Amino acid sequence: MVYKYRTKGTCSRSISFEVDGGTVKNVSFEGGCNGNLKGIAALVEGMKIDDVIEKVEGIRCGFKSTSCPDQLAQALREVKNNG
Repeated sequence: MVYKYRTKGTCSRSISFEVDGGTVKNVSFEGGCNGNLKGIAALVEGMKIDDVIEKVEGIRCGFKSTSCPDQLAQALREVKNNG
């Protein structure tokens, strides 16, 4: 299933991704730091939801209370909790 999450507090505006059997696929960010976000998307491709959340949740961007990777974790947590 394809999901779209509107980010909060980051340069990126949204994150699109798929979850198939608990595995994260086809992550793409709209806006933000293009190269860095393509790298994050490539690194999490094929990982289990819980593993991605564990690795990126709580990462901050500068003085912000969140980051694009943290927002990905929030999006995945929302999907996981809402089934």
